[in-house]
Amino acid sequence: GEKGKKKAKQQQKTKKTNIEAESDFITPRSVDYSKWYQDIIRVTGLAESSPVRGCMVIKPWGMSIWEAVKNDLDRRIRDHGAENAYFPLLIPKSFLSKEAEHVDGFAKECAVVTHHRLTTAADGSGLIADPEAELEDPLIIRPTSETMIWYMFRKWINSHRDLPLKVNQWANVMRWELRTRPFLRTSEFLWQEGHTAHATSEGASEDAISMMENYGLLCEDVLAMPVIRGAKSPSERFAGAEETYTIEALMQNGWALQSGTSHFLGQSFGKAFDVTFQDKNGKQQEVWGASWGVSTRLIGALIMTHSDDAGLVLPPKISPVQVVVVPIAAKKNDAEGQKMMSEAIESLHMDLKKADIRVKIDDRDYLRNGAKYFEWERKGVPLRIEIGPRDVKKGVCIFKYRTGEMSNEKLEVNLANAASDAASGLVDLQKKLYLNAKKRLEASITKDATYEEMKDALAGDEASSYPGSGLYLVPWKCDAENEKKIKEECKATIRCYPISENKHGAVEGKKCFYSGNDATHFALFGRAF
Repeated sequence: GEKGKKKAKQQQKTKKTNIEAESDFITPRSVDYSKWYQDIIRVTGLAESSPVRGCMVIKPWGMSIWEAVKNDLDRRIRDHGAENAYFPLLIPKSFLSKEAEHVDGFAKECAVVTHHRLTTAADGSGLIADPEAELEDPLIIRPTSETMIWYMFRKWINSHRDLPLKVNQWANVMRWELRTRPFLRTSEFLWQEGHTAHATSEGASEDAISMMENYGLLCEDVLAMPVIRGAKSPSERFAGAEETYTIEALMQNGWALQSGTSHFLGQSFGKAFDVTFQDKNGKQQEVWGASWGVSTRLIGALIMTHSDDAGLVLPPKISPVQVVVVPIAAKKNDAEGQKMMSEAIESLHMDLKKADIRVKIDDRDYLRNGAKYFEWERKGVPLRIEIGPRDVKKGVCIFKYRTGEMSNEKLEVNLANAASDAASGLVDLQKKLYLNAKKRLEASITKDATYEEMKDALAGDEASSYPGSGLYLVPWKCDAENEKKIKEECKATIRCYPISENKHGAVEGKKCFYSGNDATHFALFGRAF
C-alpha cells in the first residue's frame, strides 16, 4: 500500500525532472539568469553533466568553439616566443610542498592518487584499492604545473644563453570544486598554461604584462568581448606570485568574470627548485619567473556576453559555422528544378568557401525547414541563407542574420554577390557585437559611490538577477582586513586595480571610500562568478 504509493510518486518525480532536463525551453534572463545560462548550454548542445560529480562532457559544438579559441591563441603564444611541450598529469606530492604559499593556495583542491592497483575485497564484496600497492610518495593530479615545470627548468637552465626560456602546454587540470557551473567552474577543465624563466626581474614582469595584453586582444578581437585589464589585490593573487594581472569581463547580469590571468612569480619557484644560471661575468644568479593561462571559462564568458533569450549568439570570428545554407527542395517530379537547385547550391557553396567563410549546407531531408531554422538560431550561427527553386529562377537567395539591426527581416540578395555580401555582413556583425558589449560595460560601472550605496546594491545581488547592479570603481586604501570585511558584508570582491585608472598620481588627494584614509588605488569592486 503506502510503500507502493511512495515509490510511484518518486518515479513520477524522477520522470518530471528528466523531462525538464530534456526539454528545449530556455528560461528568459529576466526570470532567472542562472537558469537561462544552464538552459542555453543544454539546448544548444555545448556540454552536459557527466556521471563524475563536478566534471562535464564537452559536446562537439562546445568543443569546436574551444578549438577555434585554441587555434587563435596558439598562434599568439608562438608569436610571444613560447613553444608547446607536454608535462605529466601526475605530480609527486613532495613537489607541491616546496613552495609554501603555493601549497597553501592549492592544498584544499587537490585530488590525490595513493594506490597503483585494485584488487577484489577478501569478502568478495567488490573492488578495493590494494593495500599492498600503496605509493610511497602519493601523486597529485595537476591543479597547475609550476612545480613540475620548474623541476625540469633546473635541468634545462645553466647559462644566461638558455634564457629566456618559454614553454606552454595545452592540457587538462583538476581542482576539486564543491559548487560547479558548466564552463565557469568545474573540477576538471581544459586550458593552456605558459611558464617562462628570465635572467632579470624586468624580463619576467614584462612577459606577464605582455601576455595579459595578448589575452585582452583575443577577447576583444575574436570573442567581441571587452575586458578591463588590471592587477589583482594582494589577497586575490595567485598562490606564490608577487603580482597577478587579470582581464575581467562583464556578464549581462552585472557580475564580473575573471577571463585570463598572468603572474609575475618573482624568484619564488626558482628558489624552491634551486634553478640558477651563470651570468655573463661567470657569477651564479637566481632565475625570475612568470606564468599565464586561460581556460574553457572563456566559453562561459562568451555565452554570457552576447546570448539572448532565443539562444546562443556567436561572434562570426569564433562561430564554428559562420553561414548555414538551408535549401528548400524542388518538387519530387521536377527534375529540371532539382538540377537547377543542386547547381545553384554547389556554386554558392564554392563562392562562400572561396571567401574564407566556414559554411554548412543543411540538407537533412527528415527535418522541416522551420525546425532547421530554429536549431541554427539557437546554436548561434551568425547568418542563415535560404534558397529554393523560385529564388534560383530569380537569381537570388534570402539572408537572415541571427542578431543586430539587419536581423529583423529577411533580406533578398543577388546570388552573384551572396558571398561578398555575407563576408562584409559578418565583419559588420562582429564589430557591432563588440560595440554593444563595450557600451554595456561602460554603462555598468558606477563611479563616486559611497560604501553604503554599493553595499545596498550588491548585498542582495544574486547570480540569478538580471540585469543586476554592475561594478563599482572607487578610491581604495589597500588593506586585506577591510577587503575581507567587505566580502563578508556584501559578497563583493576587488576584481582588479584597473591599469587605465591607476596611472601615476591618479589617486592623489582621494580618500578611501571604506576607511576614509588616503587612497592607494582605484579599485574595481563587484560580484563575480
